[in-house]
Amino acid sequence: MKKVKNISVGFLVSFLGSVPLGYLNLVGLEIYAKSGFHNLVFFLFGVIFIEAFVIYFTLLFARELIKNRKLMKVIDLFSVGFMLTLAFVFYLNFNHPAESDYYLERYLIYSPFIIGVILNGFNFLQLPFWTSWNLYLLNEKYITIQRKLKYYYIAGTLMGIFTGMLSVIIILQSVLQDTNQFAKGILPVFIPLFFIALAGIQLFKVYKKYFSVY
Repeated sequence: MKKVKNISVGFLVSFLGSVPLGYLNLVGLEIYAKSGFHNLVFFLFGVIFIEAFVIYFTLLFARELIKNRKLMKVIDLFSVGFMLTLAFVFYLNFNHPAESDYYLERYLIYSPFIIGVILNGFNFLQLPFWTSWNLYLLNEKYITIQRKLKYYYIAGTLMGIFTGMLSVIIILQSVLQDTNQFAKGILPVFIPLFFIALAGIQLFKVYKKYFSVY
């Protein structure tokens, strides 16, 4: 029963966590549109390869990581800069299509699995996300991690991430195909602004968490 509970809780948390539009979903959408479903699957395998290590170590050291304010501060500040960088990259991608197609073709000659590994390796926002969730689930006794039970929880989270990201990417591709003119007119503005908004929200959280005196 504990095994099933660990898998179910892990799947639910990670599935819902992967649904919000993130940069890995957008990169996956580009790969799916340019090189097909097969390469998308390998990209997602690369993503969950890194995720497995992140979830494992944050699960074991959640309490210690929460207490290390200096490390969490560096991670939070890096996330702000990373989101702004992504906004700039997507802005160039949409506003210089000829150049971006050229670079995208060069980019896609590499293994989609390696692309997923590298890009998720820079996804430092997942550290506070998984640290907080794992600590909450442990404190509330929603999961049990004694002996091999933790591996069932990790398996559930990886299945949830894969399923959630795959669902989002396929739905987005279907929607964009049906609304091609909307995509051409709105997405070049929306996606960079989306990342700028994320950076702004993250910066506000950093201020409230580390610099506010109230």
